[in-house]
Amino acid sequence: MPKPPHRHTAHRGARALLLYAALALPSTGCATQSESQPVAERPSPTRRVLIITGEDYAGHAWRETTPVLEAAIEADARLEVDVFQDLAALSRKDLTPYAAVLLHFKNYDPAVPGRQAFDALNDYVDEGGGLLLAHFACGAFEEFKGDFEALAGRVWFGEQPPPGRAQHDRYGEFTVHITDTAHPVTRELSDFTTSDELYTCLEGESPVEVLAEAVSNRDGKRYPLAFALQRGKGRVFHCVLGHDPAALSVDGVGQLYRRAAAWAAGLDPDGLTSEQDH
Repeated sequence: MPKPPHRHTAHRGARALLLYAALALPSTGCATQSESQPVAERPSPTRRVLIITGEDYAGHAWRETTPVLEAAIEADARLEVDVFQDLAALSRKDLTPYAAVLLHFKNYDPAVPGRQAFDALNDYVDEGGGLLLAHFACGAFEEFKGDFEALAGRVWFGEQPPPGRAQHDRYGEFTVHITDTAHPVTRELSDFTTSDELYTCLEGESPVEVLAEAVSNRDGKRYPLAFALQRGKGRVFHCVLGHDPAALSVDGVGQLYRRAAAWAAGLDPDGLTSEQDH
């Protein structure tokens, strides 16, 4: 039986308790602060985002990183996140209620999620749905590598690196350079320092707009870490930052994913809805 989408509701529960406490204050014959000023409520979200996860390389703790991604996206009050963890049921999942989906998995069984799920995702983006990919999602759908590269822009080159290449630098500190200050995702961002895996393992020829890159400590070359592309009517954002919760918690990384989710969902990352934006 398919697993239901997972939701984190602690923040909503806290707001409900605050509202309940305000309403339960005894009457004193004069207006209290709670009675005279409404309790601040999170604005109603206008777009829904689905995080698809549930499997990854053993060194990637997706159960721990998924809530950090969710919190980063929901820092934009216009966005509401659902989490879907049953890759075997992805082919039956209706994506149409979502303005964007975020891939946060690396599958190892070529039948799970399978061709039907990939084709449904591909059609969803072609028809205008937004797509985001986080960290090792570049290695998802490896069994459909050519088709996946056309959708994701760049993909993992696989277990055997080409001559002179490596999977990634050793986990450590490096500077992320924002290379496109005009793109809606990155126009308000500046260079920042993070500790993470600097991926040097991407390949592909699809045209992409590189938004952020870093210099490898191993070979001194510059590698793209975040990029965007248009696929049919849909917007695609791909970022390989975010090996663990600490890496995802870096402010610049969180801002990248938050702003990219808004952009992919058809919103202006600066706070105003704009279907014409980039």
